[in-house]
Parts: sequence; structure tokens; C-alpha cells
Amino acid sequence: MHSVTLNNDNRDDVAAALAGERWIVACLCAAWCGTCASYRAQFEEVAARHPDKFFLWIDIEDHADVVGDLDVDNFPTLLIQRHDVVAFFGTMLPDPHLAHRLVMSKAEQSDEELAATAVSSEERRQWQRDCNLRTLLGAALG
Repeated sequence: MHSVTLNNDNRDDVAAALAGERWIVACLCAAWCGTCASYRAQFEEVAARHPDKFFLWIDIEDHADVVGDLDVDNFPTLLIQRHDVVAFFGTMLPDPHLAHRLVMSKAEQSDEELAATAVSSEERRQWQRDCNLRTLLGAALG
């Protein structure tokens, strides 16, 4: 496995990983979702191509205390974050090539470019307020 699945036993370890310097690529899904089930192997393919990044699988129903307020409209939803800057939050087609290209394009941006993009629209400013996984998990660990 190249990704980590959030569970009740590894929350502290995941919080420690999120506090590090690596990019975070999280897939928000649900166990009942057939698309998510078939996408899981593809998410692993993408994670294998990016061993320098922290890939995290989160079941939004099992971990509603962490992501309950996030507006997940459809599955799979990806959240990409560096430090405290949310670079992307949205539904993706379940295509590993698209996810790979998205991760690559975000990783190629400098910290300055990421910061500028993070405040470039109201939607992106909302991502910063509402979608920061470090903040969400920290609040859940309380």
C-alpha cells in the first residue's frame, strides 16, 4: 500500500504526517460508493508514482467528525494540500492519469504561487478556511 487509510487507531500518526513538509493528497470517499471502490486501486497507482507525497484515504462517513462540514458533492473528491495551503478541493473523474497530472501541476508551483492562487477567488479562499486537513484532524483529536 502506498497510501494510508484513516482509521481510529492511526489518527495521531496521520496528524503527525500532516504536520510534516510533504504534500498531502487525500481522497474523500464512502464505503457504499461503487465508484470509490473501483477508484481505490487507481488511487494507489497514483500514490505509487508520488512516493514523496502523503496519500490518505478518508471515508467521510466513518470520519464525519473530521470532514463532516466539508461540502463533498460527489465521489471521488480529492483534497491536495501543502503546509497550510489547500491547493485543490473538488470532485475528480475516477481517472488516475487526471489525478497524476493534477498532483504534478500543483507540485510544480512554488510556495509563492500556491499562496497567490489560494486567495485568487472566493472558492479558493473558502478552501483555506474550511478544508485544511491539518486543522480538521487537529480539531477532531481535540
